[in-house]
Parts: sequence; C-alpha cells; structure tokens
Amino acid sequence: MQILLYFVIAIHVVACLFLIGVVLLQQGRSADLAGAFGGQGSQTAFGPRAAANIFTRLTAWAAVIFMLTSLSLTILYVRSMHSRSVLDGTTQSTPAKK
Repeated sequence: MQILLYFVIAIHVVACLFLIGVVLLQQGRSADLAGAFGGQGSQTAFGPRAAANIFTRLTAWAAVIFMLTSLSLTILYVRSMHSRSVLDGTTQSTPAKK
C-alpha cells in the first residue's frame, strides 16, 4: 500500500509542475495587437474565443489528472492510517464532583 501511495504522490507532483508550466505558457485572451490598446477585437474569424489549441487541451488533461490524484491521495492516506479518529487512544475522564 505504501508503494502505491508514493507512486501516486510522484504522479501528483509531476502533474502539478506540468499544470503550472502549461498555464504559464498559454496566451492570454486579448494577447494580439488590439488587446494591447484595450480593444476586444481579434484576428480570428470567430472573435477572441478561438478553437481550443494544444495548450488548452493539455491544461484540461493536467487538471483532470491533478483532481484524480488528489482524490486518490486522500483515499489512500485514510486507508493507510491505523487510527481512524483523533480521539482514538485517549481516555475519557470524568468531571470532578463538588
């Protein structure tokens, strides 16, 4: 179980770094010449929302992998813990009588 946890942690770290890199490499919505002067026009035929390029697809896949590894890490960590509660192993004391 520990090997699987470490494997998912490694995939999670790679997905995090990849997601950061892909988001930073993306071009902004108004990154053309008209966007520099405040215009909302674009050089594409359909306006500023062009078809999804490779960076937006990679971002979507990296986000999906990030979410799946986050959920998997949560499940694996809870299953690997021996005690299920913070209060397990504590003794319950009775209040003092007056």
